[in-house]
Amino acid sequence: MTINNSPLPNFEPGAPLSGDGIPLCVPEIRGNEWRYIKDCLDTNWVSSVGKYVTHFEEKLAAYVGTQHAIATSNGTAALHIALLVAGVEPDDEVLVSALTFIAPANAVRYASAWPVFIDAEPRYWQMDTQKVADFLENDCRWTSGALFNKQTGRRVKAIIPVHILGHPVDIDPILSVARKYNLAVIEDATESLGASYKGRNVGALGDMACFSFNGNKIITTGGGGMLVTDRDDFAAKARYLTTQAKDDPLEYIHHQVGYNYRLTNIQAAMGVAQLELLDEYIAIKSRIANTYTQAFDGIPGIHLMEQAEWANSIFWLNTILVDAAQYGLDSRQLMHKLARNNIQSRPLWQPLHRSPAYMDTAFSMPCPVADLLNRAALSLPSSVGLSAQDQQRVIELLRVQAN
Repeated sequence: MTINNSPLPNFEPGAPLSGDGIPLCVPEIRGNEWRYIKDCLDTNWVSSVGKYVTHFEEKLAAYVGTQHAIATSNGTAALHIALLVAGVEPDDEVLVSALTFIAPANAVRYASAWPVFIDAEPRYWQMDTQKVADFLENDCRWTSGALFNKQTGRRVKAIIPVHILGHPVDIDPILSVARKYNLAVIEDATESLGASYKGRNVGALGDMACFSFNGNKIITTGGGGMLVTDRDDFAAKARYLTTQAKDDPLEYIHHQVGYNYRLTNIQAAMGVAQLELLDEYIAIKSRIANTYTQAFDGIPGIHLMEQAEWANSIFWLNTILVDAAQYGLDSRQLMHKLARNNIQSRPLWQPLHRSPAYMDTAFSMPCPVADLLNRAALSLPSSVGLSAQDQQRVIELLRVQAN
């Protein structure tokens, strides 16, 4: 096998590929997308009202197993609204996974509240449930029917466990301690639609959950999100806030500040088509994960993310830990090697307690596991449309270093 070791000027992970390049994770368009979107164009229902918005909400709620679903312009908007619906107020605190994309922390700040960063656990890389309990039990005090952070004096109001990379958080211990202290639990399930926890669907575990349909997710509307819940009052409030808080839409009367967070009918049409194939896409993702698992078994210094016995992951992004001492390259060196061969990969996110946007303002518990995972992890091509031949190209490049 010939490996291209030429220099890589101005390399940016995620930059457009050329020729036979292998992307990290791109949309799969193989269903009724053209038909349903054409129907929107033919009937002139293209904006934020139309039958496909309703269909998408109903079908997504039925799939997840919740009573309600409210479509939004993106996953971050869904998180913002969920926080407001949960009663998060200015200067409250919300526990957030430290190892995740920055969106949930940003949504907390949109609500004028403050994130508290909680470390990942080392085996499955999800929010560490024991550290959640330790913080709430030992670093907070219960006063006048509310929980307060002893160090900041702020009220703790909610928890956002983020199901990263397609794998669920061990959420039962979080739900238990949240009920004890009357905290809302908002699942950030933006990467994990279709995953399950102890036989229960991700998204139907907390008080509310939020999904994303960004272009790199397992199903996409190009952009878009969804808030789901079983509570009638939460759903009504979310729908009200996402549609500019219209109390009288004819006379344009608004008693609250609302948001223009609705999904368009065109996007929802695509979502309906994508959702029809979700189970097929999950099965393909599982096969891709199994192929990587078998191929990397026994390669020194390469360790795939594990799946817990209580979990069914959708394997959104297949991610490895690279031990440089054993493998001979660290994660970033491997990333550049793949890029020189026209293959995309990417590290995990900068842990949020290290982000310049939050490092000097947010409260954080120590997060050594998140730091370690950030340095060692690398996500590999995981598109639903990844061919067996292209996956083998990725595998062979990793094997060459091991040999």
